[in-house]
Amino acid sequence: MWKRLLALLLLIPLADSLFLVFVATQLLSWQLTVALVVLTALLGMLLVRAEGRHTIRKIQADLQRGDIPTNRIIDGGFLLIAGAFLLTPGLITDTLGFLLAFPVTRAVFRKVAKKWIITPYIDKQTGGFASGNVYTFGFPNPGNAGGAGNSGGGASNPGGSTGSPSGNNSDTYRVDSDAYDIDFEDDSDSKRNP
Repeated sequence: MWKRLLALLLLIPLADSLFLVFVATQLLSWQLTVALVVLTALLGMLLVRAEGRHTIRKIQADLQRGDIPTNRIIDGGFLLIAGAFLLTPGLITDTLGFLLAFPVTRAVFRKVAKKWIITPYIDKQTGGFASGNVYTFGFPNPGNAGGAGNSGGGASNPGGSTGSPSGNNSDTYRVDSDAYDIDFEDDSDSKRNP
């Protein structure tokens, strides 16, 4: 993942340079292109500054109410990235900076980051507490149990197959969106068939 991020960080300035050359030679003069880059940087920094102050006020209000300002902290991180993009000379980085600075588009980035980056990372570090996918008993992945059973009411999955072995009752418990099969031994079968 870090290699992809590094490659992306190297590709963005390259693409930005090529796009600046294209705009300066084909669409506008180089003087207008430079003026446009400077103007977008100045306007963007004013926007980031105003949004940063607004976000700090919201963080303080959340803390006074006793709420955890998770979304506001993520917004603060995006505003830092937006400021870095807006200070970098280029039109692509300025566009990304503006997208991260405006509250409406920043909310979309925040939602995507929470779903695909932050929550999976915290889940990996805490064993599933961020999303509620916590294993409370048995093996986390019954297919890898290799037939090991737990006679104390744990998961039993011989041969890695799904479903319960014959003679056992199977109950399904749900934690969020994942289902786990738990097999309980039925003592009545062993009493009837000596």
